[in-house]
Amino acid sequence: MSKISTSLINLARTGVSRRHVLQGLGVAGVAGLAPGLASRAYAADATIRWWSPQASPDQLAMYNAQIAAFEAANPGVKVLFEPTSDEGYPAQFAAAFAAKQVPNVVTHLPSFAAQNYYGQGLLEPMDDVIKAIGEDKYFPGANDVYKTADGHYCGTAIGNTAADMLWLRKDLMEKAGIDKAPETWDELRSAAQKMQGGGIYGAPLPYGLNSMTSLIFIGFIHRAGGQVFTKDLDIALDSDGTYKALEFYKSMREFCPPGATNYSWGESLTAFVSGATATGIYAGRVLANVTAQNPEIADSVTCAVYPTISKDVPNWTFNDFPSVFIPKDAGDMDVTKKFAAFLFEPKGYIPQLHAAPGHVLPVLKTIAEDPAYLDNPIIKKFPKEVALMSAAAAAGKNLGYENEGWKPNLKANEIIGSNAIAELVQRVVLNGEDPKATVKEISGKIEAIMKA
Repeated sequence: MSKISTSLINLARTGVSRRHVLQGLGVAGVAGLAPGLASRAYAADATIRWWSPQASPDQLAMYNAQIAAFEAANPGVKVLFEPTSDEGYPAQFAAAFAAKQVPNVVTHLPSFAAQNYYGQGLLEPMDDVIKAIGEDKYFPGANDVYKTADGHYCGTAIGNTAADMLWLRKDLMEKAGIDKAPETWDELRSAAQKMQGGGIYGAPLPYGLNSMTSLIFIGFIHRAGGQVFTKDLDIALDSDGTYKALEFYKSMREFCPPGATNYSWGESLTAFVSGATATGIYAGRVLANVTAQNPEIADSVTCAVYPTISKDVPNWTFNDFPSVFIPKDAGDMDVTKKFAAFLFEPKGYIPQLHAAPGHVLPVLKTIAEDPAYLDNPIIKKFPKEVALMSAAAAAGKNLGYENEGWKPNLKANEIIGSNAIAELVQRVVLNGEDPKATVKEISGKIEAIMKA
């Protein structure tokens, strides 16, 4: 961990004074942030509520340090961090919006959640925040997924994530006589078969009725040459791509642990990190977790883009585009926007990225090139893996942004929340129901959501 990261963790854990925190982050950087925002008046006793589903211990330490610095530079302002759930956030936010008890700032939800809420008139445009951060600092196109029909931005990117990389154990590959990463599904199935045995399973694919199964399987549909929607958002599930994806997903069940029937993100990650599976499917958190929890295999871990049905079908990487957005009904809007922009100040943003190195990747080119960002043991140990994830994530897509030139799908959040795609997987793959009839029924459910 870099000196900056270590310093901030210690600050957060030991509860040192705000003055010392400011010395670490730089008073001028905090107080002088975004003149257009900083000059506005706001309530002297403002309380800013910050919600995020990303709240590992190291990440929480970074957030606490950023909060302490912001509070010290803005007397009378208090920031409260409140963790949310990856699986349960749709219900949490529905209740918050209905009761008008919303947080001020939300981070790390998928871009399609921001588009969905903005489409319902629930979010404040983020144009001011993006300008305060500096539009020229972002990688080109980093905020395209947040463009709205009325010419604004519904959110801004706080990071990129290549959520469905293929993780591999080089030691197990060598033992099985596999000399390169699988590039096709046939090669992946063969590799899983060869490496399975001795208490180790081939893969930790999810089959549970949850968002991971839905999101991961959408990737398989694309990697079979299919898609969920057409360019004009007509439902396109009834295609060869979907049926081939279902067939392959079913064929992989024998190489997954028995508990995969209920796997979601945490279980799938743990299966690979613990050494229970020879391959994994996850984002860059694998690197930090393996290094900390199972160092014996850390030197053997690497990643590749997930294989497609054939080399003729292009890769498709799921990037949920972790976001920052502001609910319209949030109070103290000026200081709220100021805090949102402050989250990107290098001396706080870099340690936040270092809290999950390789997992949440920088969206600011100025940060990606910063020596302080590059000065991290995980990033130094796995430079090829981090570079590959960065490239895959930059070209990544999700259900709200399924392909270049597609209309933004404002109902993507509700479709994922309905578990309709996961239900398709369970009914066909686990229960053996007729694929054609089930795809037709699930298409009807998705169409009802689109029309609601």
